[in-house]
Amino acid sequence: MKKTDTEIRDRAREIRREMTDAERLLWAHIRRKQIFGHRFRRQQPIGRYIVDFVCLERKVIVELDGGQHMEQERYDAERTRWLEGQGYRVLRFWNNQVFDEMEGVLKVISETLEAFPPPRPSPSRGEGDN
Repeated sequence: MKKTDTEIRDRAREIRREMTDAERLLWAHIRRKQIFGHRFRRQQPIGRYIVDFVCLERKVIVELDGGQHMEQERYDAERTRWLEGQGYRVLRFWNNQVFDEMEGVLKVISETLEAFPPPRPSPSRGEGDN
C-alpha cells in the first residue's frame, strides 16, 4: 500500500522524536551548520523515503545503519539507487563508526560536501549562450 505525503511527514516527525543514540550523537556534530556552514535536516522525507540526514543544498544524504540493516540490504540498495537517480550522493555509516570513529565520519562528510558543489540552476530564458 502506497503511503500518502501526509503519512510520510507524520512518520518522519515520529522518527525525529525516537532518534537512536548514534543518530543523536551525529546530529550533535552536524546541526547548526557546523560543517563548513552547511545546513542538515534530520529524518527528512524525499519521495517515498525518509532519510536520516540530508544537506539539501549539496544533495548529500547521510544514513546510519545498525544491525537491522544487514537484513534489508536489498531494500537499502533499491532505496540508494532511487535517491542517487534523483541526484543525491548517499553516504552510509555503521552506528559503531559514529561511536568509535566520529572524526573519520565527519571528515568523509566534509570532503563529500566540498567535492559536490550545489547543483546550478539552468539559465533563465534568454540568459544562456546562443
